[in-house]
Amino acid sequence: MPEAMRTLLHADMDAFYASVEQRDRPELRGQPVVVGGASSRGVVAAASYEARAYGIHSAMPSVEARRRCPRAIFVRGDMAKYRRESRRIFEIFRRYSPRVEGLSLDEAFLDLSGTEKLLGPVEDAAKRLRADVRRELQLAVSVGVAPVKMVAKIASDLAKPDGLLVVDAERVREFLDPLPVGRIWGVGPVARQSLTQRGIDTIGQLALAPDFLLRELMGSWGPVAARLARGQDLREVEPYREAKSYGEENTFAEDVSKPARLAAACRAHAEAVARRLRRDRIRGRRVTLKLKLARRLGGGRYPLLSRSLTLPVATDDGRLIARAAAKLLARAELQEPVRLLGISLSRLEPSDAEQLALLPSEGEDPRRRRLNQVVDAVQDRFGRQALERGGVSVERAGLSLQIKRGER
Repeated sequence: MPEAMRTLLHADMDAFYASVEQRDRPELRGQPVVVGGASSRGVVAAASYEARAYGIHSAMPSVEARRRCPRAIFVRGDMAKYRRESRRIFEIFRRYSPRVEGLSLDEAFLDLSGTEKLLGPVEDAAKRLRADVRRELQLAVSVGVAPVKMVAKIASDLAKPDGLLVVDAERVREFLDPLPVGRIWGVGPVARQSLTQRGIDTIGQLALAPDFLLRELMGSWGPVAARLARGQDLREVEPYREAKSYGEENTFAEDVSKPARLAAACRAHAEAVARRLRRDRIRGRRVTLKLKLARRLGGGRYPLLSRSLTLPVATDDGRLIARAAAKLLARAELQEPVRLLGISLSRLEPSDAEQLALLPSEGEDPRRRRLNQVVDAVQDRFGRQALERGGVSVERAGLSLQIKRGER
């Protein structure tokens, strides 16, 4: 569909985690609320607008957030609650379009192209969507509307807090040109510095820059960034992107050296990955262990190790994944503390539930399969904490807004 005929909406909840906490706990309203880990390794997952007035923002170390606002109220957060609220939000989104691409628990693109006969003018539809979210969830959502994804995203950012901004097709260049070049997707601090050193400070200047110069400054991404600067973004809303892997990772609250704690984290992540795989009726064959060591390299960087192995058959059993991870952990021959540990499963394939019920895979214990089904049923009904195998859990330094397939 030509860009001029597309109508794309970007919806982004305002300070989602913090707003949910302020809604549910009246004593937090009007207070600088920070959701995330309060430990020395903790990271801010969300900050209320009262906390943002002190310069606190997501991904900031909690230590820095507390330094900026000593009276900030830290809340550990409740991921199960946030996921429930996210499902309610997306149910509202899907009333307006079947084409909803979730970017995170609190953010999505909606394709409203061709819906005017059903929904009326797009600005009116966007206003109703915002009103529905406010009425049903008592939460605020900011919305941007444009013919291309990037412009809709920028528009919703500029509409915050609790606003709506519509950019018509004929106004895209007028809207983009005066904005700072860092607003373009893929233009980070390093690229922005290179561009500004050559006199390219705004999106409009980037749009007019020659390709040879942009290749020199940004590599192959340079000409792509210039097309985005001209409002040329052909990406469609993708509601059904296929997963390449399933993974879990955590940054420890403190550096970990003890093998037993690392092994426990492996088991916890293996069970979490396996549970999500079973819910999606997916199995995987390649197990990857990711380790970030505690030794600082400077510039916020740390040594990163990765080890992988391929199983003889695909699995969705946490015990088999944990065994593979244990082998990889031993293979790493660690000599120093670990800051982060993650496990992922790739080389995915669908599992045929009926066939598996009749003919277990090679190496699969039918009793384990039945046990997994019972555990899944109990956790689905009563929550993940209702039943854990051997107390398998892992302490995390922070929360994530990431949408995880197979998680409820």
